[in-house]
Amino acid sequence: MLDKIYDCSPHFIQNLFVSGYNILAYKKRYGGKYKAFRDLYKLNRSLSREDLLRSQKSRYKNFIEQAIANSEFYRKLYSDIENPQDLDNIQRLPIIDKELFRTNINDITIKSRKKLVSSKTGGTTGKSLEVHYKEVNLQERFALLDDFRSRFGYKLGKKTAWFSGKKILTIKDVNEKKFWKYDYFNKTKYYSTFHLKNNFLQYYVENLIKFKPKYLVGFPSTIAEIARYGLDNNYLFPDNTVKAVFPTAENLTKQMRELIEKFFHTAVYNQYASSEGAPFIFECKNGNLHLELQSGVFEVLDECNNPSTTGRLVVTSFTTEGTPLIRYDIGDSITLKNQNLICSCGNNNPIVKSINGRVADYVYSPENGKINIVNIANAIKDVKGIISYQIIQNEINCLNFNIIIDKSIYNNEEEKLFKKNWRDRVGDNMEFNINYVNSINVESSGKHRVVLNNIKDLIEKTV
Repeated sequence: MLDKIYDCSPHFIQNLFVSGYNILAYKKRYGGKYKAFRDLYKLNRSLSREDLLRSQKSRYKNFIEQAIANSEFYRKLYSDIENPQDLDNIQRLPIIDKELFRTNINDITIKSRKKLVSSKTGGTTGKSLEVHYKEVNLQERFALLDDFRSRFGYKLGKKTAWFSGKKILTIKDVNEKKFWKYDYFNKTKYYSTFHLKNNFLQYYVENLIKFKPKYLVGFPSTIAEIARYGLDNNYLFPDNTVKAVFPTAENLTKQMRELIEKFFHTAVYNQYASSEGAPFIFECKNGNLHLELQSGVFEVLDECNNPSTTGRLVVTSFTTEGTPLIRYDIGDSITLKNQNLICSCGNNNPIVKSINGRVADYVYSPENGKINIVNIANAIKDVKGIISYQIIQNEINCLNFNIIIDKSIYNNEEEKLFKKNWRDRVGDNMEFNINYVNSINVESSGKHRVVLNNIKDLIEKTV
């Protein structure tokens, strides 16, 4: 009902909807212990490496003990392991991959009298999950993020341009070339990330120049695409306007960083986490990425599950008490620097040389332009019964979907919702070929790719 009212309302009323939604959401995020966490992390910024490791070991012990006490899955899994709560014994614990996590999600999620906060992850590997947070964990995660961003002057209420995967536009907005909504109370303008094609990008660039945000937050592929258009078409973004850019949700490439920094005349400060609740990696003023040991445990493992300087990332996150992540294989890889190095920025957490996670892939819509991996992943958030899926683009006007379904859940209504979600992203003119299959081929590495775009060369010529 609210969706219909929103769609029929004039632009300024829709902005009020956005503003009101944020007021309700921010009560959960910034209430409770949020301020106490902010004070704590501000105080802890200069902790020594020894103190950070001591804090990590203590939090790990408490986290594992709570998981065993409250999660049926972990209680059974660790029943025969001696001292699982001792960080020195972490390699005795089984590694949990995404498929095992997904299929056991109900038993992993704790039984709690207090209502948990639901969070749906996107399907970057072709599968969506619904995890649950304690409100206090949500508040700590936002305190960590805001502490990181505050080091570069950011705080809620400063003029910010935000680029995320929320569907905020109506057909009328697109016809009127208005690709944004505004939160009046927090001075945040939300730009659609579903309409990135050349004859629309002009309006993004011109509105950003007019808006003059102090900060940009969101998908780096979207921000880079806007920057590329601005540079190619000789737009001049005002100097000394944007103080910092904070990418989210995608792997930041060197090319993205260069485009963004060149056009917006500012620095990009990267961060890494995940929708499931992975611990954080933050970039400092010196351009070094730091593991945030107070948020969890990071293991970098080779193919034989032995510690390595370069390898796949397995995480244990202290801020996931509702749906605990313990030795969770997140599907990305990183490279560590010499762990004896201490950065001169004052942050004594270990330094990451590079995040080698998947580079954002995309499909292309002639109507709406490039659709990035996070928007693709979010297309199945609310669709029930999809076990796994893959999109293959061999033609400019056609998408092929291979979908594995749970026949006891998936039905015509779920198929309609799946199609609607994709129409929201690519428009009404693309052809869909939906194939229901029993299996989907994986890469030689064993990883499942949700997007196979076989016409990138043709797309680059088109755009």
